Amino acid sequence: MRLDRCRLTKTTGRQGVAIIMVLAVVAVLVAAVTELHVSTRDNLFEAAALRNSVTMEEMAASAINLAMALLVKDKLDSEADSLQEDWADDQFLDGVTSQIPFEKGRVKLRIFDEMAKIQINALVDFPTGRYFNSAQYKLWNRFAERILAMYETGEETDPVAIINSIKDWLDSGDDDAITGLSGAESSYYLSLERPYPCKNGPFDHLAEVGLVKGITPELLAGAGGAAGLARYITTYGALESEDGRFTFPGKININTAELPVLAAMMPPENEAFAQSLIDWREAKTGDQYLHDLSRKDWYKDVPGFSGIDLDTGLITIASDIFRIIATASVENGTLTLSAVVRREKDAKTGRWRCRVLNWEMY
Repeated sequence: MRLDRCRLTKTTGRQGVAIIMVLAVVAVLVAAVTELHVSTRDNLFEAAALRNSVTMEEMAASAINLAMALLVKDKLDSEADSLQEDWADDQFLDGVTSQIPFEKGRVKLRIFDEMAKIQINALVDFPTGRYFNSAQYKLWNRFAERILAMYETGEETDPVAIINSIKDWLDSGDDDAITGLSGAESSYYLSLERPYPCKNGPFDHLAEVGLVKGITPELLAGAGGAAGLARYITTYGALESEDGRFTFPGKININTAELPVLAAMMPPENEAFAQSLIDWREAKTGDQYLHDLSRKDWYKDVPGFSGIDLDTGLITIASDIFRIIATASVENGTLTLSAVVRREKDAKTGRWRCRVLNWEMY
């Protein structure tokens, strides 16, 4: 009897071990299958995300090409460029993009006039690039005072200090003479914790402006709801000069410029009239604009402007450099392409086209 109980106990023990081993094997298999499932699912998600990313990039690129076609058509239709035209009409652009037969997703297209901004490189008289452009210096004084008034200012954010530092960054072959008492050449920049040389040449992109003494990230990009310098300035606008070098005309399109830029173009005593220019540009009866903006002196038609003369060296009513922003959305993803393009005539065919100056994805 005792022997049978012993055998039974051993048998039961072996069965318990077997069950534990089976459960362990099952647990390992379940873990392996779960891991395989998660891995497969992640791979599928990654593949779907990659597919959507490629799809969105193609959608955005299609919208940018559409925008370039609209800009070429606009050039053929009129010499002047203004916010009254189709390329600047958000509703028109939404209607056009809605007609593109994408299988899924949508794209938002916007076009901005780059010549509505102040050309920062025009502050110096390129192609010599050594001295202030007088008209641009006055423009910058009025503009900088208006922008810097939105921020707490210290010695380095004084308008004159900012302008002098920008000039020292731009002026060519002049790495020893600091402009005024508040500019900065390489000796200043090389003394920083993370040193770099002063460029002594034109800015290539807006991020470079943030390297200049006194221009903080907040001043450049904006903060607390206030727009920064980057909204109102551009590094584009170079034209080939007669000697084969380049210059920056610095003319601003008064048909498209925003309020702070228009105010900077006004004589100091007339800055308050800048809003009147915008109201005149936007005046409508129903869907029809009331006022013609095809003359450079149309501003004299605005009540109160008959005795005001703007510097003709700063004014234009035509633009050929535009920034195109296309944002594509598919499912929960979005992708944005930004292209800066210049309208120009093809040397061989004589036809107008848009040449891409810059292409970015973010």
